[in-house]
Amino acid sequence: MKNNHPQQARTFELGAYGDLVPDEEAGQLDGSMAAGRDHLAYAAASTEAYFRAAAASLAMRPGASEPDMSAALLKRHYGLTGSIATLSSEVERTVDVNLSDGRRLILKTSTTAEAVDSFRFQTAAMAGLQGFTGFVAPEVLRTTSGALMFEQEGTCGYLQTRIEGIPLHQATPTPDLLFRTGSALARLELALELVSVPAAHRPVLWHVGCWSRLMELEQYLPSGSIADNVRVAMAEYAEFVEPQISDVAWQVTHNDPSPFNMMVTGEGMGFIDFGDGCWSPRIQDLAIAASHVVRDSTLPLGGAEHLIAGYASVIALSALEAKLLVGLMRARQSALILVNYWRSHLFPADAQYIKKNVSRAEHGLSILAPLGVASGEVAVLAAMSSFQP
Repeated sequence: MKNNHPQQARTFELGAYGDLVPDEEAGQLDGSMAAGRDHLAYAAASTEAYFRAAAASLAMRPGASEPDMSAALLKRHYGLTGSIATLSSEVERTVDVNLSDGRRLILKTSTTAEAVDSFRFQTAAMAGLQGFTGFVAPEVLRTTSGALMFEQEGTCGYLQTRIEGIPLHQATPTPDLLFRTGSALARLELALELVSVPAAHRPVLWHVGCWSRLMELEQYLPSGSIADNVRVAMAEYAEFVEPQISDVAWQVTHNDPSPFNMMVTGEGMGFIDFGDGCWSPRIQDLAIAASHVVRDSTLPLGGAEHLIAGYASVIALSALEAKLLVGLMRARQSALILVNYWRSHLFPADAQYIKKNVSRAEHGLSILAPLGVASGEVAVLAAMSSFQP
């Protein structure tokens, strides 16, 4: 496997990282200019410095360990008061705000320097999605000074509406629901393609550029079939997918449409938590969402066929995307397993929350393991042409 790095039992150190792709270029280009930009974006995200910076941000203690100033920040920057309850969150502090008029809001705050760019990205993305149809996204509430977010004495944050609905992981995954999930995800992609956001190239460990380096974390995996499946999937990614990934369409993506971040609502499928969003392959969002719904061992793609069909009913996959999709799905499952076993080692008290998606990824990876490059492509093409809601 190329890009092998020795296993090191240590805390990742933040390396110097320069944003090699200006945020101003996170827009629409055509032809060779777009291709060149995407090759540059992948090259930047594949560097050692990017990987160290991205890993360091997830090696920090969750912000919930800081004193809770949520009520004071809510009053100062929004002029609002209400009852506050802290929600589970891996990095920033997230609180549920209940106002006296019945509205429910989400306030996110952080004291880390890295959160400033993350919050700039998240708020701009959500603000840019307002007015689009075919999916539901939270609305950002502006501060009393009209800003999308605030910064105050080392703390930054933003306030958003709360989407009411059922998380996809709690819903029955019928073929119809999965088809609608896929089509809504594709409509989200079409909207994000038009959104201009800052900080789209900030270090994010879930970026595909980091994946070939994630085998450094192999030491944290339990021995046996899980580790074996991860090694095979990541080797296939490095050999076959990685050399071609910059040749597919790239754009601003959500980058974490997991069953915890997709909501079944009365107005359609909702998408929350844009914290891992970045400039990456458009098909990445499909690979992530599909990888999470692989659960039926009697189907070649474990039931992800329905979600893929729904997506393809809105955005047709290119020949290369269809060829790479299963490899991306397996690599994303492996990345999730690697990163979350590592983070659970760092933060054992939070292991249950950190590993909430791990068993699903392990099971899904075991179902996809028998598929080679050719058989995976055949399964994707069959899903695109044969499955209907």
